[in-house]
Amino acid sequence: MIFPPAFSCLMLKKVRGKKVSCKDFEQYLQNFTLEENLSLIAGEDKKTKIEDAVIDGDLVKYFINEFWTSGQRKASALHEISYRACFKPQLPRFFIEELTREGDLVYDPFMGRGTTLIEAAILNRRVAGNDINPLSRVLAEPRLNIPGYQEIAQRVAAIPLDERAAAEMDLSMFYHPRTEGEIVSLRCYLDERRRSGEEDDVDRWIRMVATNRLTGHSPGFFSVYTLPPNQAVSPERQLKINAKRNQQPEYRNVKSLILKKTRALLKDITEEKRKVINKRGKEALFFSRDARFAGEIPAESVQLTVTSPPFLDVVQYSSDNWLRCWFNGIDEHIIEKQITITRNIGQWESVMQGVFEELYRVTAVGGWVAFEVGEVKGGRIKLEEHVVPLGKRAGFCCLGVIINKQLFTKTSNIWGIGNNTAGTNTNRIVLFHKK
Repeated sequence: MIFPPAFSCLMLKKVRGKKVSCKDFEQYLQNFTLEENLSLIAGEDKKTKIEDAVIDGDLVKYFINEFWTSGQRKASALHEISYRACFKPQLPRFFIEELTREGDLVYDPFMGRGTTLIEAAILNRRVAGNDINPLSRVLAEPRLNIPGYQEIAQRVAAIPLDERAAAEMDLSMFYHPRTEGEIVSLRCYLDERRRSGEEDDVDRWIRMVATNRLTGHSPGFFSVYTLPPNQAVSPERQLKINAKRNQQPEYRNVKSLILKKTRALLKDITEEKRKVINKRGKEALFFSRDARFAGEIPAESVQLTVTSPPFLDVVQYSSDNWLRCWFNGIDEHIIEKQITITRNIGQWESVMQGVFEELYRVTAVGGWVAFEVGEVKGGRIKLEEHVVPLGKRAGFCCLGVIINKQLFTKTSNIWGIGNNTAGTNTNRIVLFHKK
């Protein structure tokens, strides 16, 4: 198959739904133009730039272009659940649309908030996901088994809440006493439903939304102003934030906020789309274990893996997740002990080699792995230089490194995290193929 030089994302529809070879997809990347966007620099050729680098003794191609945009408004609102270090839905969509057919199995061994799985289900693919963090399943599974809004509203209305209830720990720096009572009551209700075996999709949806609303930096959250909802500060740190901002927790109506967030998540989910997502959700595979051991996934069954692994930067699980774990009855210290911490590139490579060997086992002949990497330690380590040899040793062929270069429309420097230079942001994906 030969693509004309002006081949664009719109023309790709002619080959979607068919198995794509390495040669086909390489040609497609070379001639790709994203017609809906302007070039990053006025007058710049919008065709893909190709650079070569030697990695592990072999020549590896870098494909540099704006292959997808990051505008959140262009993705389903169903994704809008905060989670640390998650990629935009447009990234997995690009690979799912181009490299799979409806009904193919799409997998993410580090699923986080479930972006890959939800995007795959929206596109009518079967899904499998794993994350050693049990909160990942709490946040992902309900959005693949979506109840009707009226079901959710009726259940929320029926839940008994006691504003006088109190947590076993001091949460006064986060919540108004009445709000705390409502949260504790909701936690007790959900815990009893789960222990009795009565928990259903509606309960799990309410749990997911409440978990995401526990803390945040707007009146849409249960708490007083604090850090974004993908992390929770310590009580001592929150006291300092309150003093600095001269703030006290105000009353927040838990039931109203749950329904408000539910409406936001479901605003573009039609009944037809909900049926497609739920069909894939009912047959989905979920695991919470080391990604090197996904034994329930049959050999050579996965057409595409899209994932972003944990990098070298050490995140203290218990510090980030203590409040969400408390609400969900999870012992964060036990989970923290199960998480593999890699403190140097050698340890990271050792763990990822096992992940790639398992990915090779589950990937179908003709299947793909899109493995997002990044520049860590201030750019001193480019992970693709370490990932390419790992994938090759497992048996994969490396098509190359795809760099998606996006134009930022506004500058962000929230909580000390800045954008990349020159008004752009990049994703770097190493693409592997199993012949």
